[in-house]
Amino acid sequence: MAKLLYPVFLSVLFVHVLSCCSASPWQTISTSTSLQVDHGETFLVSPDTAFSCGFYSSGKDTNAYYFSIWFTHATDRTVVWRADSGIPVNGHGSKISLSHEGNLVLADVNGSTVWESKTGWGKHTTAALLNSGNLVIRAPDNRIVWQSFDWPTDTLLPSQRLTREKRLVSPSGYHVLYFDNDNVLRLLYNGPDITSIYWPSPDYNALQNGRTRFNSSKIADLDDEGNFISSDGFKMVALDSGFGIRRRITMDYDGNFRMYSLDPSTGNWKVTGQGVIEMCYVHGLCGKNGICEYSPGLRCTCPPGYEMTDPENWSKGCKPTFSVSCSKQREDFTFIQIPHGDFYGFDLSSNKSISFQQCMQICLDSCACSSFTYKSGGGLCYTKEQLYNGQVYPYFPGDNYIKLPKNVASASLASKQPGLTCNPNGDKVMLASIDAYRMNPDNIRWVYFYIFATIVGAVELVFIMTGWYFLFKMHNIPKSMEAGYKMIISQFRRFTYRELVDATGKFKEELGKGGSGAVYRGILGDKKVVAVKKLKDVRQGEEEFWAEVTLIGRINHINLVRMWGFCSEGHHRLLVYEYVENESLDKYLFDDSGTRRLLSWSQRFKIALGTARGLAYLHHECLEWVVHCDVKPENILLNRDFEAKIADFGLSKLSKRDSTTFNFTHMRGTMGYMAPEWALNLPVNAKVDVYSYGVVLLEIVTGNRVSGGITTDEEEDIDLTQFVQVVKQMLASGADLDIVDNRLKGHFNFDQAKAMLKIGVSCLEERSKRPTMDQIVKDLVVYDDEDSHPEYI
Repeated sequence: MAKLLYPVFLSVLFVHVLSCCSASPWQTISTSTSLQVDHGETFLVSPDTAFSCGFYSSGKDTNAYYFSIWFTHATDRTVVWRADSGIPVNGHGSKISLSHEGNLVLADVNGSTVWESKTGWGKHTTAALLNSGNLVIRAPDNRIVWQSFDWPTDTLLPSQRLTREKRLVSPSGYHVLYFDNDNVLRLLYNGPDITSIYWPSPDYNALQNGRTRFNSSKIADLDDEGNFISSDGFKMVALDSGFGIRRRITMDYDGNFRMYSLDPSTGNWKVTGQGVIEMCYVHGLCGKNGICEYSPGLRCTCPPGYEMTDPENWSKGCKPTFSVSCSKQREDFTFIQIPHGDFYGFDLSSNKSISFQQCMQICLDSCACSSFTYKSGGGLCYTKEQLYNGQVYPYFPGDNYIKLPKNVASASLASKQPGLTCNPNGDKVMLASIDAYRMNPDNIRWVYFYIFATIVGAVELVFIMTGWYFLFKMHNIPKSMEAGYKMIISQFRRFTYRELVDATGKFKEELGKGGSGAVYRGILGDKKVVAVKKLKDVRQGEEEFWAEVTLIGRINHINLVRMWGFCSEGHHRLLVYEYVENESLDKYLFDDSGTRRLLSWSQRFKIALGTARGLAYLHHECLEWVVHCDVKPENILLNRDFEAKIADFGLSKLSKRDSTTFNFTHMRGTMGYMAPEWALNLPVNAKVDVYSYGVVLLEIVTGNRVSGGITTDEEEDIDLTQFVQVVKQMLASGADLDIVDNRLKGHFNFDQAKAMLKIGVSCLEERSKRPTMDQIVKDLVVYDDEDSHPEYI
């Protein structure tokens, strides 16, 4: 009898031990340890309990589980890693175990292996979940022989590296963050129908995007302070940067990667950075034939003649309500205009310097043509075969025209077509028949004006309602996406005058004053420190001012001061910027008091290169061509790492990219930094910024205000023109660079200084001979990778 009871006792004891272990998860396990899904979710916890590992419900089916790692204290228990099999296991009878062979093995209820770590080390291994969130298997000598950090899914944690062999993949499986063959960190859309790169902008090369192809290490990581840095030069800094905050980088369902910070008091996440600022640039977001736009919240709509493929999933896009037959005559078709719209890629043909009628005729004559985009400025015509990556931007200098059978076009205008996010405005399109194309262009412009005037009074209310509905009523949007869209709206917004009066303590702490107005320090309700600029002599009306500052708010570059919002009430015009800690460059270059630290040579070169990159972005990469017109040390701010951030850009008149010159009603700039064409009343272009940058570059090298003339060793005052001749003679003779700031006591990089002087002099030539800012960046980058001697730092 005792012999019969003995095995029963052991089995009961085993069940008891197993249940105890599931109630109090392990921190370390050894071979032959296992957990069955029925006996609890948690398999391992990190020593600080921040992370848990075990069975995680799929949410769609309570009987489907994944072996995962998640944040223990996050409200939604955010998953950061999952056994990459893509197959859930049964919620009854499945188990995870550390086998005799030293592998973590996930087995389904039928005993089949769904996933295993394939360590192959053998007996006496152990597994543990570290405080970093890394699940590791250790050999007897404590060496890590397998780790989850080597197999990321959609999330990157601090101290986890993204390398050439690794990639982050969105939950949809269509969007990928990875290092390309040219060493650049990119975002790829690999959808069911197309594959395309969408970040950084495929319209520009690596250098123009602020990246370098020449660092082949292919490493990106997130540090404990909130800096996500890539070997190609990309950097993202958390809005709440600092130590002691739990963060993650996640490739979200919508195709954007974002940095999240955990609020320990609520357990909720907030977005503190994101890769793609303009979400409509993400390919595949609205699916085939879909159009992405802001109003101001992100929304997807279908073009006229198309309808939603799946009302529950915008990524499936739109389908035509008609069939196209090549047997139809071209007279059977007409076009509906989508103002400022375009479909990126899949061009059938591109033509320059042709008329609108000719462009339309090309599309009519081609059975394969679905639409065409026309830019009137240069007579640019792009016919489209397939409609992918549809976008509408208010400042896009062209329009798209959808090709439709005439009966479909008429029906489309007779009924409102709903957007994929329940668009309350209806489609902003206009029927344009073949005869209508022959209308006077001025008449067409007046039609647009009246249409705009009828909606402008209600547009703010519609924006608010749309944003509210989108963010809080669309139950089918994942929380990660919802947080991202909240950030898009909150990053640039309209403030009330009362808010800014309270934030600045009635404009108590003045940070500086310039030609465009005074700047004050402020603290917003969310404790964010900002700089508030009170503009003076603003002559623009409400709508024009709103349109221009909204565009400036969309400009984002690491070397530009970010604008968070604006205020326009009555005669009050204010701009709200990010707060930059270390004031402006002039305070350090021309400090006679000796109270500020001396800028080292390496800091000066970094500031020169950063300023060039910021200006190159404004000149060559913005949707609109932006000329600063007042580049000077006072408008180059320095953050806590003494990196350059250009301020006051965009306050001058904005000009279309295709333009070569533009006119100002009054001169803008600072004497000594203004190009000669200002005084000669010549048309102004981006070369005025190049001239000003050249003066700043010479001042960075010499530490003197050369813009106002300098005093030589013989106490003789010479003007800027004479000084340039002195520099040219010095460079030509190969003499020592005695004009480098003597406070450095000779601790500088000779080659870098010589290159900076050459570039500075070239910027001060007559306009046609000055280099462009992107060429200046290329010339400086050549010297950026040189090995620095310690004395230069």
